[in-house]
Amino acid sequence: MATTAQTVGRAPSLFGDRARPAAEKIAIPLGALVVSMVVFGLFVAVAGADPFEFYALIYKGAYGTWFSWQNSLQRAAPIILTGLCVALPARLGLVVIGGEGALVLGGLAAAAVGAATIGTNTYLMLTMMAAASMLVGGAWIALAGGLRHYRGVNETISSLLLAYIAIAVMNHLVEGPLRDPKSLNKPSTLLIGDANMIGTVGGMDVHWGLVFGIVFCAVTWVLMIKTPFGFAVRMIGGNPRAARMAGLSVGRITLVTCFIGGAAAGLAGMVEVAAVHGSANASLVVGYGYTGILVAFLARHNPLAILPVALLLGGIDASGGLIQRRLDLPDATVLVLQGVIFIAILMSETLYGRLRIFQPKGQAGGIANG
Repeated sequence: MATTAQTVGRAPSLFGDRARPAAEKIAIPLGALVVSMVVFGLFVAVAGADPFEFYALIYKGAYGTWFSWQNSLQRAAPIILTGLCVALPARLGLVVIGGEGALVLGGLAAAAVGAATIGTNTYLMLTMMAAASMLVGGAWIALAGGLRHYRGVNETISSLLLAYIAIAVMNHLVEGPLRDPKSLNKPSTLLIGDANMIGTVGGMDVHWGLVFGIVFCAVTWVLMIKTPFGFAVRMIGGNPRAARMAGLSVGRITLVTCFIGGAAAGLAGMVEVAAVHGSANASLVVGYGYTGILVAFLARHNPLAILPVALLLGGIDASGGLIQRRLDLPDATVLVLQGVIFIAILMSETLYGRLRIFQPKGQAGGIANG
């Protein structure tokens, strides 16, 4: 009876200990969001606007109406995929921020394949475009991973520089060999045609890119959490030396993981071409790759958590026009807000494992005694 009573009495404590790490992963990012909103609200007040009205307009422009929801979902689609481009290598301990380059080259590859296969079956054409975009985007990010593993080049710097190279290559090809002679004011590749564009989902004003992003997140979550490959990735991210001693092929796993992340960003470029622009042009360079960095960090590099975070950031982006019209603030104001959120998230990283409320009772007592 005493043993049973002790077990029953101990159960709530055990449940609390198990719940604390999950609560910490939710509470700290939410706290960082609140702090960033307070800080940015002060900036808005200094600029002469009402912070409460500012955030009310963000809500209205992002989620206030069904039209706003659709606009937010539309903008979230590429951000989901570029967020994966950062989140997957991060599980290896790599900080890859070149998703913009993979998106741009993926879109360019998709447009080139689409222009070359006009007249074929639409589904075959779109499949070939998607395959080309994922192959090119994956290879571009794998290049950064390979430079890190084999040559010791910092992946953050190399992936960022590769993004600028990708944009330059795209501009050169779009304005040169791949340019549509009919595109006068705004150089672009040949149009793939309205009949070959990706349609919308269920009659909504949201293209299938959102579904691609959701499926990609689900698949990569299973890959990273439920498979031996994902365990190997986590082991390398925790201690590369121990992973080598355990016989893991660190180089191969690094290249494969970076390739998958780059493939996601490349697919985002294909979606932009096949669902929005109809061709590759300078409109591909809109910063989705850089927003994906914030999404990945805010989601703690969890593929499933990327979905709600991308919707949040997509909504903020979608509300920029309304804020400009109502408060006479620049449209880039929402970009500044995203920057403040990013800084707050980075600063909050130092809090993990340090807040007593999220420590197991025995460990918290040891910290207090120490």
